[in-house]
Amino acid sequence: MRRRSTTLTEQELEIMKIVWERDQTTVRDVYESLLEHRKVAYTTVMTMMNILEQKKYLKKRLADRAYIYRPAQPKGQVIGDMVRDFVDRVFNGSAEPLLLHLVQEHDLSPAELEEIARIRRKS
Repeated sequence: MRRRSTTLTEQELEIMKIVWERDQTTVRDVYESLLEHRKVAYTTVMTMMNILEQKKYLKKRLADRAYIYRPAQPKGQVIGDMVRDFVDRVFNGSAEPLLLHLVQEHDLSPAELEEIARIRRKS
């Protein structure tokens, strides 16, 4: 049996970023925020947020006549899970090839490289 991936889809992650930024929000607020960047249907946003609730990424409560959504998990935890899942799937659990790729393909500043070295020395 295949385990459930902890990786959010692109649309789910886009919604979660809005919810994390606001801490608590409604479907309408998320819908209006998404409309600033692209066309999207209100019902699509509502469906996606219900899916995120079912997946335990969001919690909701009824306030007046609207549901208020808030993150069920901290942003750092979710992103950490996504990175671990990516490393497991793509690099068979070894982070070294990912780090080498990032260092070689991205123009890291000397300060960024020093920060990586400092973190490495601490562990």
